[in-house]
Amino acid sequence: MDRSVPGVKNIILVLSGKGGVGKSTVSTQLALALKEKGFKVGLLDIDLCGPSVPYLLGLEGSSVHQCPQGWVPVYTDQSQKLAVMSIGFLLNNRNDSVVWRGPKKTAMIKQFLNDVYWEDIDYLIIDTPPGTSDEHITVMENVRGACNGALIITTPQAVALEDVRKELTFCRKTGIPILGIIENMSGFVCPTCSECTNIFSTGGGKSLSEHANVPFLGCIPIDPSISATKESVLKTNPDSPVAIFFNSLTSSVTSQEVIS
Repeated sequence: MDRSVPGVKNIILVLSGKGGVGKSTVSTQLALALKEKGFKVGLLDIDLCGPSVPYLLGLEGSSVHQCPQGWVPVYTDQSQKLAVMSIGFLLNNRNDSVVWRGPKKTAMIKQFLNDVYWEDIDYLIIDTPPGTSDEHITVMENVRGACNGALIITTPQAVALEDVRKELTFCRKTGIPILGIIENMSGFVCPTCSECTNIFSTGGGKSLSEHANVPFLGCIPIDPSISATKESVLKTNPDSPVAIFFNSLTSSVTSQEVIS
């Protein structure tokens, strides 16, 4: 049965085969870039055991409140153009661990998808944990037919690319459209001489996309300034290679709407 998330027009999943590839950073910067383009955006962090989004947006310590329609998400500013929900807002402190079995994780994710009052947003970006586990199956079952598709994040190393192959198989088995592969940490651009050094090799993501016959959406170089800002790179460094990439990514995402 096809389902949708109340108050949400378009849904983008962000997946990765393994941890540490920058999936949450990509999710956050995509949400911020869509906000900069004038869209009303939601960012849902369902990485229950390692929520990073509150930290990346400088929202740690924020509280989630109830209203008659459900949970009210945390907004990044007074414009209320970017709404955020994460298990991190429900923990007493950032060092608390979530020690839950699968059924409790499943119940929490269903609440996130069905009980948050998103208030008619254009895009919901769902930052998932690495792998293909209970959390992913629950999301798939609850957004089937309403999801634009998945962005799959990898890094150039062979071990990351091997895990991405499993993610591609998961998407195909569950009927999730694949919007494309993104190769993150693809080289380091020297801030002094602008020379790019391929620390982890390069080109693996593009080769994999060609082999799997899915779009390759581009490479993101390592840029330490991203981790130091809580704002969109389109605002803080609009001429940087990273900003150019996210400009291109938002164009790709917004050209593939599935819900009017």
